Amino acid sequence: MKIHLVAIGDRMPAWVQQGFDEYAKRISGDCKIVLSEVTASKRRKNSDLSKLNKIEGEKMLSAIPRDAHVVALDAVGQQWNTEELSRSLSKWMLAGRDVALMIGGPEGLSPACKLRAQECWGLSRLTFPHPLVRVIVAEQLYRARSILSNHPYHR
Repeated sequence: MKIHLVAIGDRMPAWVQQGFDEYAKRISGDCKIVLSEVTASKRRKNSDLSKLNKIEGEKMLSAIPRDAHVVALDAVGQQWNTEELSRSLSKWMLAGRDVALMIGGPEGLSPACKLRAQECWGLSRLTFPHPLVRVIVAEQLYRARSILSNHPYHR
């Protein structure tokens, strides 16, 4: 199974790429995480942010593999502890479909992206910088995978 992390933004600081890569490479075997970056629209002083959000949403939706189980990352989503994420990961793996996790840009996910999602995951009530969310999600997926494989990382 592949987990496609579909995220707005394509020129991340080196520490973001290094952090994501570190956890992505640790996930091995029958589960793999793949990053699909969607170029953010240029924001100017008088930009129509809802229009930019819609455009970015369309790009995100086109990056989702066909037949993937889609999960939106959104502040209002269901907050899981690590064991609950592990159970979700197990369920996704047993379903035999790829999974697409969507991370929006500064204005969040477009309404169309939220409608496309079968699940909505909220990392925290806190607001995180969008680049950092990539690292957090990759680490949490690795941690959840370590629980499923009885690896000591979670302890």
